Amino acid sequence: MKKKIMIIDDEESFALLLKIRLEASASYEVMAATEAKDIINRIHIFKPDVILLDLLMPGIGGLDVCQMLNNDPVGQTIPIIVVSGLDKSTDKVEAFKFGVTDYFVKPVDDAKIIEAIEKAIKSKSEQS
Repeated sequence: MKKKIMIIDDEESFALLLKIRLEASASYEVMAATEAKDIINRIHIFKPDVILLDLLMPGIGGLDVCQMLNNDPVGQTIPIIVVSGLDKSTDKVEAFKFGVTDYFVKPVDDAKIIEAIEKAIKSKSEQS
């Protein structure tokens, strides 16, 4: 059974390219969303094993998404990996306060992001 990955990133070309690369290299089922609107409904329907989340998005930002997921019984069980264009230590600190499992700065290395995804999935299954 393929693991499900959800990408939430307003940069449509980046999200699509990452989706294609993850599906090809690691045989994941990937859903890409360009906005965080209806995120709770989306996770209840798609049931991702991991979320790859951009922090800087118009409307609902990445840290707001973290808070929304932490307040939802299903959302709080899904590991979040930040993939952001920002490399600010304050953003990293805030993200880790919300419980993200890893933080990458764009551009991302496929092997490293896959390693982080697998680590997050393994950690989640050990906690269950």
